[in-house]
Amino acid sequence: MNGSGTVDLGTDSEYSGRVQYHCDNNICTLRITDLRKSDSAEYKFRFITNQPGGRYTGLPGVTLLVTGLQVLVSITHPTMYPTWRELKCQSSCRLPDHPSYVWYKNGQKIPTVTSSSYSGYFYSADSYSCAVKGHEDSPSPSVCVFGQSCNRVTYTDRSICAFKGSSVDISSNYNSHKTIRSKFWFSSERIHQWQSPSQSEDLSEDSQYAGRVQVLETERGRSTLRITDLRESDSAQYRFKFTAGSFEWNSILPGTTLTVTALQVQVTRIKVYQSYTEAELKCHSSCSPDGRLSYVWFRNRTEIPLTEMSIKYQFYSGDIITCALKGHENYSSPSVYAPRPPSVSVSPSGEIVDNSTVTLNCSSDANPAANYTWNKKNGDPDLHPLSKEPQLVFRSIQSSDSGEYNCTAENELGRRTSQYISINVKWNSTVMINIIRLTLVVVMPIPLLLFCLWMRKKKTLSSSTEPNEPTETMELQSVSDHINVSALNSVTAAQTEDTEEQEHLV
Repeated sequence: MNGSGTVDLGTDSEYSGRVQYHCDNNICTLRITDLRKSDSAEYKFRFITNQPGGRYTGLPGVTLLVTGLQVLVSITHPTMYPTWRELKCQSSCRLPDHPSYVWYKNGQKIPTVTSSSYSGYFYSADSYSCAVKGHEDSPSPSVCVFGQSCNRVTYTDRSICAFKGSSVDISSNYNSHKTIRSKFWFSSERIHQWQSPSQSEDLSEDSQYAGRVQVLETERGRSTLRITDLRESDSAQYRFKFTAGSFEWNSILPGTTLTVTALQVQVTRIKVYQSYTEAELKCHSSCSPDGRLSYVWFRNRTEIPLTEMSIKYQFYSGDIITCALKGHENYSSPSVYAPRPPSVSVSPSGEIVDNSTVTLNCSSDANPAANYTWNKKNGDPDLHPLSKEPQLVFRSIQSSDSGEYNCTAENELGRRTSQYISINVKWNSTVMINIIRLTLVVVMPIPLLLFCLWMRKKKTLSSSTEPNEPTETMELQSVSDHINVSALNSVTAAQTEDTEEQEHLV
């Protein structure tokens, strides 16, 4: 609730899991599912702009009235036909045009009647109820056509939500036209574990509820099933059954649906300081609290003196926080805590060569789950974010990717950074050796060739004074040509060998 007294239904625990918003082209729709009579209210739409005082609320709002179906009994010919009655299924709300109806006799469907009215001769032992087709999970209460002593069962609550570890009372009112011989509570969700699947089994004899179930009869015609030490597996639909003479109440009408939920700590970060985080913590459940409840908060398994549903707390690195209901401390919420120091690993391990695929993995234990950021250190204090995923993947790593990497794990309660891990990318060594060999073969003959050319020039110059020199000059020319051919052959051989080596590698 904000200062103006309005409540965002999306954050209201009474509507938890039942509210959806949808906005498209400036048209916004509120959808509420699993309607309850307590939802009857006026609903208004508000939007807020980024301008000062830019809050706007639509007036008037939309008034919602949640009501159930009722069966009305009317007498048409009391003198001529004393047992002839007309039953009408109706609601104070406007129903869809031309709806189809479902009628029930003693909790069993009557397949031949689909209209809103049902007329005929009736017996005083029978009860009737109705529902709109497609909404059979919300039938009307069963009514007696004559008097109040017909066979029927009505439940005080259609649905109940309770906390894990607490207790719950599920009540029903029942009548019978004859003396009741037996009665008990059962759960249809347990049918696969019954010894006789075709027969309902008394919960007081079910091993899952051993020592946790009581049936209370505080007044005539009212039975209460009490389940203590609730577990999440107790979430089910519960029904009451009785036999009277040869009659057995075996209704297909819905009973009371129980939902057992565990507590959760919701975290909203307010401000981060150097040594701690100030956070708002809420001990939350999908159940709507019935009345004012007291809570217990624990820091590192030690109780702290706070009893409200929502608290503000200074959260230090390493702190572990849980909450529970007062008196049910053994059923505390899961722990929430800041990320642990992240660990970093490289896959595959060993020498890293260029053009290969390399993956860096970051992991940290945290609740709520951590968000990750990858950084590379470039020889200065600045960190440059590379990725916001738990894994940093190099599809074709290059020597320029060599360096030091770390990752940061962060949630609403804090931030932790891993140590640096060094990545050193090397070339494919065989190719490097071939490049060196090729370089030596091509480059080394050049100085020798230059020397031979120099010697040839020297001899040519001296031939002008020595007439017998032409023969020697021709020999030197032959040597020079031989060196050139040898160098060319060596280059060709090296290139051929390198090509064969690369083909072998491929």
